[in-house]
Amino acid sequence: MTPFKKITHKLSKILKVMGPGLITGASDDDPSGIATYSQAGAGFGLTTLWMTCFTFPMLANIQGMCARIGLVTQKGLTGTLKTYYPKWILYFVLLLSFPAIVLNIGADIQGMGAVSNMLIPQVPIYVFSLGITVILIFVIIKFDYKKIAGILKWLCVVMLVYFIVPLMIKINWMDVLKNTVIPTIIFNKDFIATMVAILGTTISPYLFFWQATMEAEEFIHDPKKVIVNKRILKDMRNDVNIGMFFSHLVMYFIILTTGVVLFNAGIHKIDTVDQAAKALEPLAGQFAYLLFAIGVLGTGLLAIPVLAGSISYMMAETFNWQEGLDKKFYEARPFYITMITAMGVGLLLNFIGVSPIQSLIYTAILYGLTAPILIGVILHICNNKAVMKEYTNNKIQNIVGFITLILMTAAAVVMIYLELS
Repeated sequence: MTPFKKITHKLSKILKVMGPGLITGASDDDPSGIATYSQAGAGFGLTTLWMTCFTFPMLANIQGMCARIGLVTQKGLTGTLKTYYPKWILYFVLLLSFPAIVLNIGADIQGMGAVSNMLIPQVPIYVFSLGITVILIFVIIKFDYKKIAGILKWLCVVMLVYFIVPLMIKINWMDVLKNTVIPTIIFNKDFIATMVAILGTTISPYLFFWQATMEAEEFIHDPKKVIVNKRILKDMRNDVNIGMFFSHLVMYFIILTTGVVLFNAGIHKIDTVDQAAKALEPLAGQFAYLLFAIGVLGTGLLAIPVLAGSISYMMAETFNWQEGLDKKFYEARPFYITMITAMGVGLLLNFIGVSPIQSLIYTAILYGLTAPILIGVILHICNNKAVMKEYTNNKIQNIVGFITLILMTAAAVVMIYLELS
């Protein structure tokens, strides 16, 4: 067996063990997220590195709760809300989530189109954007859940490029360590806005819905799983924690790369992922620039199906449609049409003058309003014995959960204040 085959064989074994946690965590680092992390690094150097350590336990804890809800109820978060809570909460969450996720899809498609055009300038951005959307729609309709899950897991491997880029540049690792373990807060509007943006980008409501639904789907379709037990819950926790750790590691290295290369070169304003990649080329070399660009395309291909899938599952559970990526198109038409519509409207934003920056701002506002409500509801569900039986939250999960709720509520208030001021 050749060295390359040995590596791919080992990766294949690892990916088979990993479940929804890996895909969910990796999809958190979508092109929009990469743009946010790049701006944090370019704008403030390494001073936001500590936030990766700060947000990891919060996201892992919330995603773990969502996964447990999916396993115990064998429903997605929307189905659980519909069954046990007033309908106005469900409809309010849908009302804010649908446009937020569509705007997020639009920003990601635009980012991928811009990066593709940067690599092949002869082809216009809109052609790449259209081509990417068509390919994703074809894959989602053509393949069943297991095949799509396998494709998404392999796309996670693409994100390893962000661990390579920092090795190509000169870094003061003592400075990196200091900024990782010692929190720095600069009391000005731009830095606070960046902190809020990182919180909002990292702890995103669509991840809650996807995690719960995928755990339920995996459980239902696995013949080895009959009832929830401690071993299944332990495997789930490991999967979620590894996925969220991987997500934060990617975030860490993006801030590190842009914080060393762009900030030190005096480039402090990055609005889009293609700007970040272009700025890296003359400073870190063409190979680093290419790896950064490839990572953007890989994360986009991974994140857009997750975003669109989240909407479809939410709508299907709300209106009792047939649902599931394991079903053929004719078996679940409304489910698939919702996904296609979400991606189509996201693509349309490219043609009606909505810029990626505007999309990100509107997305952040809507996510910011939705996240605290959803986190409060998730905490309530996970402490409700009528829903979760013996699998309710322990003390640590509740403490971390309530800290997350307070911080996300404060972030929402600060974000609205900054937008209105």
